[in-house]
Amino acid sequence: MKWLDKIPLVVILVVALFLALAPFSPEPHLWQKLKMLFAGTLIKPLDVFDLIWHGAPLIILVLKLMRLSKLKQGIG
Repeated sequence: MKWLDKIPLVVILVVALFLALAPFSPEPHLWQKLKMLFAGTLIKPLDVFDLIWHGAPLIILVLKLMRLSKLKQGIG
């Protein structure tokens, strides 16, 4: 996970927020794709790609925060 240590938290935060909220109108793709996923209508490859594209930075942000927490505790 050393690659994650090299990325500044601010950069991950900005990218994650931007992609999670884009497009800003009428509704963010991530929210739209999550609704489709839970409704069982997420079947088109483009929709699956959109979910991954807009959600991956949030997952990386969570991993970074977990990594920082472990390093602060002296575990990692």
